[in-house]
Amino acid sequence: NRIFGSSKPKTPGPTVNDAIRSIDERADSVEVKIKRLDAELLKYKEQMAKMRDGPAKDAVKQKALRILKQKKMYEGQKDQLMAQTWNMEQANMTTENLKNTLVTVDAMKAANKEMKAQYKKINLDKVEKIQDEMEDLMEQANEIQEVMGRSYGLPDGIDEDDLEAELDALGDELMEEDEEIPSYLQDDVPELPAASTADPTQVPAQTNAPQAEPAMRV
Repeated sequence: NRIFGSSKPKTPGPTVNDAIRSIDERADSVEVKIKRLDAELLKYKEQMAKMRDGPAKDAVKQKALRILKQKKMYEGQKDQLMAQTWNMEQANMTTENLKNTLVTVDAMKAANKEMKAQYKKINLDKVEKIQDEMEDLMEQANEIQEVMGRSYGLPDGIDEDDLEAELDALGDELMEEDEEIPSYLQDDVPELPAASTADPTQVPAQTNAPQAEPAMRV
């Protein structure tokens, strides 16, 4: 690269997400240390509960106080890291919102440009002219239908309303004629013999039964 006079390409710097990930890892490490100190404090507390007052108990107590101070220091460091993470996340969210806004604005610009290009192809006067021509054609079509529906061959002096009234009256007369009985059905019809009411399963008794012959003399 030095021979041809070109410089080494620069590596991209850390992003906001990289910074957040690094801070989270440090916070997790601090959390592990705090848990380890809690275990030591619990051990010293149990040990002091079993000891009598004296120099030995005081020495254990001093160790416990020193562990407690370290815990407080780590807890403060953890709070600072969490605050930094929160600030970085807020900055990342704001950056993403700005990116989305820029994308939306670019899309709106492209849509606006396309709409202007399409509107240039449309002539409002031509649209109105086409609309008027279509309306005239529809009126002409209706007139043609009316002409085609006219009746021909009717005598002079006959009104359409009179014909409709006569047609309605004719329908009523036909209905009355249908209700009347025809003349050939009104003739006298011979009466048929009455049906028998006797039970056909019973055998009628014989009235002229033969009389018994007299016994022969020996």
